[in-house]
Amino acid sequence: MVISDALYLLQLLVSAFLAILFLQSGMDKIVDRQGNLSWLTGHFAKSPLARAVPLMFLLLTIIEVTAGLLSGIGFFALLFARSPTTAFYGAIVSAVAILCLFFGQRMAKEYAGAAVLVPYFLVTLVAIYLLAQ
Repeated sequence: MVISDALYLLQLLVSAFLAILFLQSGMDKIVDRQGNLSWLTGHFAKSPLARAVPLMFLLLTIIEVTAGLLSGIGFFALLFARSPTTAFYGAIVSAVAILCLFFGQRMAKEYAGAAVLVPYFLVTLVAIYLLAQ
């Protein structure tokens, strides 16, 4: 296997990973909107973000679904046309989504939850690098 084949395989894998991650998360927020919103309202009840939860939830849902769709479409663009552009933008939006989640966890003083996001963020940074090639 040559390096360009390995790069292509890694591009496909990170695009699929981000598509699965954010499509599932975004769709869960849509399908169980009330349950998620109720949990988040309690989660942020004692934080400075308490009153902004419904707006943040809507924005995060849009960002996550966008990240998932761009990554998913990008996966197929890579697969059939070997074009990484859409997947690259999916990875960028994915990084924004993770930063939003990280910010929220830190503001809620949920430090363990924030720490769990770090590996996802690192994978996303690697995805941005790989897809920029």
